[in-house]
Amino acid sequence: MSAIKLLHAADLHLDSPFEALPAGKAAIRRREQRELLDALARLAASERVDLVLLSGDLLDSSSTYFETGESLIQALRSIPAAVFIAPGNHDFYSPKSPYARLQMPENVHIFTERSMRCFVLPGLNTRVYGAAFTENRSGPLLQGFRAERKPGMTNILCMHGEVGVPNSPYNPITEEELERCGMDYAALGHIHKASGLRKAGETWYSWPGCPEGRGFDETGEKYVNLVELENGECRMKQVSIAGRRYETLQVDVTGADPLLAVHGSLPDDTVCDVYRITLIGETETAPDLRRLYANLSELFFELQLRDETRLRHGVWDFAGEDTLRGLFLRRLKVRFDAAQTEEERVKLEQAARWGLAALDNAEEVAQHEDQ
Repeated sequence: MSAIKLLHAADLHLDSPFEALPAGKAAIRRREQRELLDALARLAASERVDLVLLSGDLLDSSSTYFETGESLIQALRSIPAAVFIAPGNHDFYSPKSPYARLQMPENVHIFTERSMRCFVLPGLNTRVYGAAFTENRSGPLLQGFRAERKPGMTNILCMHGEVGVPNSPYNPITEEELERCGMDYAALGHIHKASGLRKAGETWYSWPGCPEGRGFDETGEKYVNLVELENGECRMKQVSIAGRRYETLQVDVTGADPLLAVHGSLPDDTVCDVYRITLIGETETAPDLRRLYANLSELFFELQLRDETRLRHGVWDFAGEDTLRGLFLRRLKVRFDAAQTEEERVKLEQAARWGLAALDNAEEVAQHEDQ
C-alpha cells in the first residue's frame, strides 16, 4: 500500500444559532464559523493532503444562510484535493438539503444514499466508501458490509455515526463491524470530543470532534486530524484551527477580594475566548457581580459570571426577621428541616440564597447583552 495523507474533519455545525450569546456576538460567531472553511482549505494546501474527509454535520441544519453556501463552495473549490462529504443527522441529505441545491465543485463528492457507495481514485490507488443520513436519525449503515481488500489498494470509509452505543439512533457502529469492514482507515463523525487514534482489527479509525467549541459543553482545545497511512501503519496529528475557545473556571474568593482573586486565576490571554467564571467559597456579603462584570468583561469575547459562594453567617439567620425576607426563609426552612438527604438540604439552601438575591435585587448569574 502506497502512502496517502488525509485531512479529516467533522461536526463544524455551520450556522449554529449560538443562543447563549447576545445577538450581535452570535452573528460574529456564525461568520467566524465560515472562516473555519478557509482554514481547512489552507491546511489542506500547506500539508499537501491527498484527500479531505468531512464526516457529517458540516452544517447545523437544512436552513443555511446564503453567505454560508457561498463560503462553502469557494472554500471547497480552493482545496487542491478530492473532498468527500458524508451527511450526518444535522445535515442529512434530501432533495431539499443545501447539498442538493448548491452547485458543488468538481473535486467534491457527496454520499447521498443510506446504502454504501464506493468512489475509486486510480491515481491514488484508493477506494473511498461511505453512506449518508437521509433523515435526522439512522439505523446501522455499516452492518453486514465488508469491502474486498486488494494488495496495493487503500480502503477508506467516510461516515457519520456513533461507536459502541448499540441503541444509538445515530447509525450505531460496533468495534466488530469496524474490524470486519475491510477498511484501512474509517473517518467518523458525530461525537464532539476527539477520540484519538484507535484500531479494531486491521482498521484504524477516529473521530476528530468538533473543530471549534460552540458552548460550555465543548470547552478547551478542539481539532481536525491529519492522518498518514502507509503499509498498514497509521500516524495521526491533531491540529487546531479554532479562533476561539469556551472555558469554565472556578475561583475561590474566601478571604479575598473577588476581583483580585479572578485576576490571579486567569491565564495570560483570554481576549478571544468565551468564559464562564463561577465564584465559590465563603464571603461576608454576596459578591457584586455587576461590578465584577464591568471590570472584567473587556478581557473576554463574552463573559458569564456565577455566584455559588456561601455567606459566612448561616443563610437561615434572617429567618427571624419580621419582613418578607424573613417570611420567605421561614417557609423554606420548614422544608429544609424536613429534608431526608444532604443533597436535598444543599438544594434548599441554594434556593434560599437565590431567593434572597432576588429579594435584594441582586443577580445570581450575570449575562450581559450588547448595548
